[in-house]
Amino acid sequence: MGTVTLGVSIAVPEPYGSLLQERRASFGDPAAHGIPTHVTLLPPTEVDAAVLPAVEAHLARVAASGRSFPMRLSGTGTFRPLSPVVFVQVVEGAAACSWLQKRVRDASGPLVRELQFPYHPHVTVAHGISEEGMDRAYEELSAYAAEWACTGFALYEQGADGVWRKLREFAFGGGAAGVVPAQNSPVDQPAAPSLRS
Repeated sequence: MGTVTLGVSIAVPEPYGSLLQERRASFGDPAAHGIPTHVTLLPPTEVDAAVLPAVEAHLARVAASGRSFPMRLSGTGTFRPLSPVVFVQVVEGAAACSWLQKRVRDASGPLVRELQFPYHPHVTVAHGISEEGMDRAYEELSAYAAEWACTGFALYEQGADGVWRKLREFAFGGGAAGVVPAQNSPVDQPAAPSLRS
């Protein structure tokens, strides 16, 4: 069956998601249109494709124990020089994101993994580009702000083309699907069947 590369994240809703994605592209980040604008709960993780049903069941349990919370973004930050990343800061909802990511990676589930850096919820707007592009992202989005009610998260798979596509949504409290906001990008297209078999 092979392996798949999965990620779990909270999508940034419209109109914010597309705007930040377009800004990320304008700073010269070639990955901008292959990655939905998001707050990471599980970074790219390679797993055996055979465990995908167990992954989905685990995430459904995590979501069932969660509840809606306010998310607010404001201003920029950077991980430079440790990591070449500029981001929009999560100023409300960070504690809930931390709680969720711990449960996603819990030792009782199939997504156990160590993180390369301590968890810090954020929305990446520039990664691995020129210093000039990073500086522009940091300065031009310094006054950026957005807020919404987070009602769930989603599981994504990275295709062979490098594009992340949504596999399934998980609503807090075991609610109905449709909680993850649509974004105007190829990441919302279904994964090719060959990627999941």
